[in-house]
Amino acid sequence: MVTPKLPKLPKHPNSQTSISSSMKFVVVSDTHLQHHRLQLPAGDVIVHAGDLTDTGRMEEVVDFLDWFRTLDFKYKIFIAGNHDFYLEKISHTSQEKELLPPGIHYLNDTGITIEGIKIWGSPVQPQFFNWAFNRKRGMEIQKHWDMIPDDTHLLITHGPPYDILDINNEGENVGCRNLLDTVTRIKPAVHVFGHIHEAYGRKKLNGTDFMNASILNSAYHFQNKPHCFEI
Repeated sequence: MVTPKLPKLPKHPNSQTSISSSMKFVVVSDTHLQHHRLQLPAGDVIVHAGDLTDTGRMEEVVDFLDWFRTLDFKYKIFIAGNHDFYLEKISHTSQEKELLPPGIHYLNDTGITIEGIKIWGSPVQPQFFNWAFNRKRGMEIQKHWDMIPDDTHLLITHGPPYDILDINNEGENVGCRNLLDTVTRIKPAVHVFGHIHEAYGRKKLNGTDFMNASILNSAYHFQNKPHCFEI
């Protein structure tokens, strides 16, 4: 059987940096300490879009990082999610930097460029009870979205934009309207997120490939497969 070639995504229209060759990305989210069960396809870049822990303890973060650093990918990138309390506690401190093994890129309202591909990551999501990296809808959360560069190729957020792979079990759209407005304006080639487990899937809209990469379902059972794409 011939394996179909993954579709290549176009160069971001605002980019001034040429991308010499395509790279295969493998993306997951919301593994909640079940990362050891993952069967990952081969690729160049592995991306985790947050909720790598269950209860958010330091020991859980360390367990994830010990596993993540052993993966056979050229680049390893992750962000935090609302369960990852320890990462919020040490956010933007020397402890955060000291925690990371060599070769792992942690994005916390920060970005990285790899082989011409501009990537931005943010863990924040609209406030719901008292989870980690919660921000009030409106002006408070917009401060984070204003930091996203206009020429971003790949955007990684923990939560979804409004009305895109964001419907919960009650049938409600729980994504962020401010994030939707920002993504609509910036038009990244790919936007990866998770958070709403039951909304796992993939959708192309206005030139952006949106992916909810939640691995666990709403009952926290291991169910979904990683998404793959090429830039």
